[in-house]
Amino acid sequence: RQLLIFKITNMNYLNFIAMSVPTDGTGFTFWLGAMAMMAASVFFFLSMNGVDAKWRTSLLVSGLITFIAAVHYMYMRDAHAAGDSTTVFRYVDWILTVPLMCVEFYLILKVAGATKTDMWKLIGASTVMLVTGFFGESGWDGGVMNAAMWGLFSGLAYFWIAYEVWFGGLKKLAVAAGGNVLEAHKMLCWFLLVGWAIYPLGYMAGTDGWYSGISAILPDMEVIYNIGDAVNKIGFGLVVYSLAVKESSNA
Repeated sequence: RQLLIFKITNMNYLNFIAMSVPTDGTGFTFWLGAMAMMAASVFFFLSMNGVDAKWRTSLLVSGLITFIAAVHYMYMRDAHAAGDSTTVFRYVDWILTVPLMCVEFYLILKVAGATKTDMWKLIGASTVMLVTGFFGESGWDGGVMNAAMWGLFSGLAYFWIAYEVWFGGLKKLAVAAGGNVLEAHKMLCWFLLVGWAIYPLGYMAGTDGWYSGISAILPDMEVIYNIGDAVNKIGFGLVVYSLAVKESSNA
């Protein structure tokens, strides 16, 4: 009898999973992104007790980033299935998670003397990047400027962040720290430069401007964003996890 109950329970669970998986390609990327980032959150949270105390906050932030994104992806999956726009859900996700990704730079460089001023500069620039991007993509600005101009302002904020971590004060702190911290900083910089470059492509695929010809050859905007989110958010966390493990083993 217990075996029969077990089989029925597992069949119901598998049927639920099968029913929850979207059948279209774009919807599947929402589902896959949510599952991947939720799994990453569990991994980061459970790994906290295995590293030195000074690195636990970094892992906590990594877990929060992927957890917040996973929850929003569930809402976006449902919105996509209903034929509704996912823009508001996506930008609410980003306005919470992207500043936290900037906080990761501060947390790993704190040992080298990074200050809260450094952190708030990155948070401020990322907020400008996201708010201007939202106005351009959603049209909520009431027609004040076209999408291309909003995208330009968003891009300028992004390039300031990229300059600061690659060549500015944060880079100098990373060099001063050296070792594993410098290595992790370099990896996060590459994620920011290459991984975050996916987002302007998604923006161009979803808006009109001088780049409209380019957008015609790009994949669906949602697919671009979904791939970018999964790679960048999980990747950021894995870099931080690797640093925490290495530094804890050397302690």
